[in-house]
Amino acid sequence: MIGGILGSFLMILFGVTINGVGVAWLWVIALVLMLISPRLLCFSYAGGVLAIISLIFGYPQVNIPGLMGLVAVLHLVESILILLSGHQDPLPVYVRNPAGRVVGAFNLQKFWPIPLAVMMILLGAADQVPGELMKMPEWWPLIRPWDIAPDLEAMYQILPVVAALGYGELAITCLPRERTKRSASHLAVYSVILLGLAVVASHYPQLAIFPALFSPLGHELVIFLGRREELQGRPRFVPPSTGVMVLDVIKGSPAHLAGIRSGDVIHSVGGHKVNSRFELAQMLGFMVSSFMLEFSTETGETRCVRVRKDPGAPLGEITVPEPGDYPNVDFAMGSPLKNLLQRFFRKH
Repeated sequence: MIGGILGSFLMILFGVTINGVGVAWLWVIALVLMLISPRLLCFSYAGGVLAIISLIFGYPQVNIPGLMGLVAVLHLVESILILLSGHQDPLPVYVRNPAGRVVGAFNLQKFWPIPLAVMMILLGAADQVPGELMKMPEWWPLIRPWDIAPDLEAMYQILPVVAALGYGELAITCLPRERTKRSASHLAVYSVILLGLAVVASHYPQLAIFPALFSPLGHELVIFLGRREELQGRPRFVPPSTGVMVLDVIKGSPAHLAGIRSGDVIHSVGGHKVNSRFELAQMLGFMVSSFMLEFSTETGETRCVRVRKDPGAPLGEITVPEPGDYPNVDFAMGSPLKNLLQRFFRKH
């Protein structure tokens, strides 16, 4: 709801309309790009390709400023949603980084259906349009209407639609909350620049090539920066020199109730030092229903808490991978089209 209210406000403020943006062509191009790689199923790529085709061949005729404004507003709303809730309910995984080391990570996946109020231009005389009309200020809209004859008047009608926004990220070098802050900031900068280019292009049509190129290239830069930070940075969830690092805890478990969180390091159980997952499991097996557990937090604070759990019941911790562990997730995205062609040629 927050995303829908914000997106609707920005749509109306900038005067983004669905007239002439080529929604049908946009979906066709997006689905074709998805066959090349699933991550290309994004209007930033499809919109850029559609705009460039329209500029080069003159067909289909597309309102490029309006299309780029739509892409920018949707991504700006997405950046806000990533900041607010992108870090919630992360999935702990083991992955192999480019150096070949198996490390702990969090897979961040979100999907938001967004109710939006979008505008559509109606052409004609004001006295011929049914409904109540409201006079807007002279500076509005910031994105000027596209290709309107001088003898016609543009009037805007608001329509309800539903948009779908998705987010996928991998947190290797930091906690999920930190990762989403960086992702949201990168995406917000991209959206603001693209929205500014769309406004300029609406006033100077000869500059429409700039938002058309920036839409896919800028989004690819956002993806590149995020991947470089996570894949080339120092892994956060690796075994410490002493103790056992916790990757995540199960909500409601004894570990969670004791205050143990992601990134904390367990040092002793019942006064016995532990330095591996095996030693931790061994000591927990000896403990009765109540025992003392010492751990240090991400800030370096050392805590000693009393843990209560039934004998034989799990503590609820998920530890970071240790030498010899295998990755349980492969984040390499295959091409559906390539896989389909390979199956076809193997068969025939």
